[in-house]
Parts: sequence; C-alpha cells; structure tokens
Amino acid sequence: MAKRVAVVLAGCGVFDGSEIHEASAVLVHLSREGAQAEVYAPNIPQMHVVDHAKGQPTPEQRNVLVESARIARGNIKDLATLDVKELDALIIPGGFGVAKNLSTWATQGKNCSVSKEVEEVLRAFHAAHKPIGLCCISPVLAAKIFPGCEVTVGHDTECEQWPYAKTAEAMKELGCKHINSQVTEAHVDTRNLLVSTSAFMCNAPIHHIHEGIGKMVREVLRLA
Repeated sequence: MAKRVAVVLAGCGVFDGSEIHEASAVLVHLSREGAQAEVYAPNIPQMHVVDHAKGQPTPEQRNVLVESARIARGNIKDLATLDVKELDALIIPGGFGVAKNLSTWATQGKNCSVSKEVEEVLRAFHAAHKPIGLCCISPVLAAKIFPGCEVTVGHDTECEQWPYAKTAEAMKELGCKHINSQVTEAHVDTRNLLVSTSAFMCNAPIHHIHEGIGKMVREVLRLA
C-alpha cells in the first residue's frame, strides 16, 4: 500500500502563501518515492495579498484554500476535513503564508499564535506518533507547539547566504533546540518524529533546495 501523506498549503506564492517551488518539490519527491500526496489548506482569508512583481501589498482579498488549489491543480481538500487516522504522515512546505496565514509569526515572532486548525492537525499527528516534515519557515510551527523539539531552519548566524538566521534565535527562545545544517541536508528529531530542512531560508541554487527537500521527504517516509 502506498503511504498517504497530507501536504498542507498556505496559499500560492512566496510572499503571501506557500513557496511554489518548495510545494512542487515536495509533491515531486513524494511521487518519485511512490507515496500518495493528499493536499489540504485552511478555508480562510489570506492575511493580505502581495503583488509579487512589485513586492508590495495590494488591496485585493484572496482565500487560502482557493489559492492553494492552483498548486494542487484543483485536487485539494479543506483542512477541516483532515482525518489523521487515514494518513501516514504530514508535510508543510514553507513560504510567508506559513507565517501569515497558518500563524502570526510574521507580525509577532516568538509571541505568535498558530491557527487553531493547523495546531490541532500538528498535535494529532504528533499524538499518533506519525512523522511531520517541515521546510523553510514552517519549523517555527513545531517550535511554538512542541517545546524542546529539535528542528533546523539552516544557520543561526546571519550572513548573505543565511539572511533569515535570526529566526533560529527566536526559536531557541521558545525552548526549541536549533540544529545548524546545510541546505542540502535534513535534520531528524527522532523523539518527536519531526524532519526539517532549510530550503529557501538559504540563498542557494534551486537544485540544492530541491535536494534538501528530497532528503526531508525520504526521511518522513522512512519514519511513516
């Protein structure tokens, strides 16, 4: 039987939704490993909409589920219908939508709240001892919900290659153990069954990001 993996999206586009290359890489690697991806998103308004050509917010209003359906080619389900008993693992790609639509990390950092639906899903997989894969900014969700967990967002020292390294410091302040790693690597927290990789937290060639996500996906499936 193919392993069934929930992939939770946060919209469509790096600045206000899911990072499209990360989401696509997750789906490609799941397919390559013979797993069945089931895509979900919360049926909620986006925090805001960003014109990706200008990098500026617009007055538009969009829905997270409707936008995520673009990546899923229309084959998507409301996150409220997810049943952990029918699934083997969970993966959440990154993108600012994680910090804006799935949580309030973008505006509140370590003092953020995680959306009720997303928190319930994460806690359900954790309680069922089913693995959770996280990439880019999405490990902050685990840092907020599972104190003492081990995750990576890459490096904890800011530089040109790691422009978002302060995220690691905020996660440490939540009691999370941050593991420095390269973009092509994935870290496994065997106690909490969390697998994380830095992806676009790093200024790296896209094939390196794709490689790191592949390692994350394979480790998630190994644990499932």
